[in-house]
Amino acid sequence: MPGATAVGITFDGGVVFASEKRIAFGNFLVSKTTKKTFPITPKVGATCAGLVADMQILSLQIAALAKIRKMELKRDVPPNTVAKMMSNMMYERRYFPLLTQVIVGGVVDKPIMYTLDPLGSVLPDEYAAVGTGAEMALGVLDPQFKPNMTKDEAIDLAKRAVRAASLRDSASGDGLDILVITKDGTEEFTEAIK
Repeated sequence: MPGATAVGITFDGGVVFASEKRIAFGNFLVSKTTKKTFPITPKVGATCAGLVADMQILSLQIAALAKIRKMELKRDVPPNTVAKMMSNMMYERRYFPLLTQVIVGGVVDKPIMYTLDPLGSVLPDEYAAVGTGAEMALGVLDPQFKPNMTKDEAIDLAKRAVRAASLRDSASGDGLDILVITKDGTEEFTEAIK
């Protein structure tokens, strides 16, 4: 499995996802510019660790299914529905699994987040980290997360968690991708890891 670090945090009014940009297979650095955060709908997003090709195909297929579902329902598709669609797709492929760990979340009524393993288990949480740098990221998130943080506090905490992992995990690094989702929509930006 390639290394990575990705985190997700809920805050008062939304969710923030952050991931680093490096892809490494063993000692070989494959890419320094890989995007591992994905908007699925205008109010739901995801971030991943593992095989990025698997996450890319999963996010594209789920985004298409969510558009179809929105046309059927004539309202926004909630994050729990997107998480369940991902879970079903991953479980259907359990004998040839999509080798990716996913954090998916968003806002419809309130911010909510789920972590999915490669077989599709859905675990709700207020914050999460996945990938080879997850232990280091959780070492920052566990003592510093508090419910109902502001947007700026959540973004800052997500950046610090990924930076801490990048300092100790050789498979993580080369920049930060941040995706923020609120009831008003999505916002994406990139920063260097200092």
